[in-house]
Amino acid sequence: MSISNSNGALTLVAKPALFSRPAWSGIIFCAAVLALLPVLNLIFPADHALHISSYTIALIGKFMCYAMAALALDLVWGYTGILSLGHGVFFALGGYAHGMYLMRSIGRDGVYQSNLPDFMVFLNWKEYPWYWWMTEHFWFAMLLVVLVPGILAFVFGYFAFRSRIKGVYFSIITQAMTFAFMLLFFRNDTGFGGNNGFTDFKRILGFTITDPSTKAALYLVTLAFLLGALFLCRAIVTSKLGRVLQGVRDSESRLMFIGYNPLWFKLFVWTLSAVLCGIAGALYVPQVGIINPSEMSPANSIEMVIWAAVGGRGSLIGPIIGAFTVNGLKSWFTAAFPDLWLFALGLIFILVTLFMPQGILGLAKKFKKRAKTEEAA
Repeated sequence: MSISNSNGALTLVAKPALFSRPAWSGIIFCAAVLALLPVLNLIFPADHALHISSYTIALIGKFMCYAMAALALDLVWGYTGILSLGHGVFFALGGYAHGMYLMRSIGRDGVYQSNLPDFMVFLNWKEYPWYWWMTEHFWFAMLLVVLVPGILAFVFGYFAFRSRIKGVYFSIITQAMTFAFMLLFFRNDTGFGGNNGFTDFKRILGFTITDPSTKAALYLVTLAFLLGALFLCRAIVTSKLGRVLQGVRDSESRLMFIGYNPLWFKLFVWTLSAVLCGIAGALYVPQVGIINPSEMSPANSIEMVIWAAVGGRGSLIGPIIGAFTVNGLKSWFTAAFPDLWLFALGLIFILVTLFMPQGILGLAKKFKKRAKTEEAA
């Protein structure tokens, strides 16, 4: 509740809820359906009508990772007005941090039957580099998943925001950052597998990674993290902190005039967004089975922006819808017309920008409002 003064009288004004009751119902229904899919995969044989294939489980699990990355981007772009074209690097760094543990878990089951990963043996490495220290421990790898993207984002954001870099200039330097990291990780002498990256994973926490029950567990963990990230972001944007962040988006100079220092607010949400993106990348790697420098491609970061725009930025739910919609279209389009997907993606972005500036969610709200108006008439 907030207090407003109208004609000399004090009245209480309720703070609008971010999600309506139908929205909550939709979230619960979708979460229940998504949670049911791996169960159908496990309990029904492949020839049963209710069986969900392992391919579908892996595909939807991948989409949920993308949805979490789009949600993280919406927190900084939709609610703080910071357009990042470099979130792909945070996603990939989280994936690489987890991939290091998965590579150590292969043990001597690789092609060369060495304690070192096959790519290190091929490149004549004699021992692990220092930055692989402790990565054989799952808990330490998970710590890196959070710390590596978080520290990079904090350091990068501190100098960028302190210098008051904003708008298109900030977007350009984030894109330059992810491109620089992509070139670095493509090098064979960095100890991250070069252009092939990490692949051929065998186990996670002692469980066979290709086993259907393991894949189902990874899928459900991803769903839990996606829902947790959604509720966390909702708690932030509906709090006083969220209203300050929206103040940064709408009029940063006015916010400074009334005594707020936007630096620390922007730095907090930027770092948190990077951490969420890193966690999404860590969940992505064991389900897809590979991580390589192409995940840091600037095009991947631009796709994240398109997911948020198509779904409807500044709504939290919209980017999740956009991630599922665009990647669903991509899966179909790349199978039917593999050479035309990038043209189709560009066309989608142009059409959304021109005719659906608030995305799918905004279009649905517009139709709902029009229907109510017609009923009232």
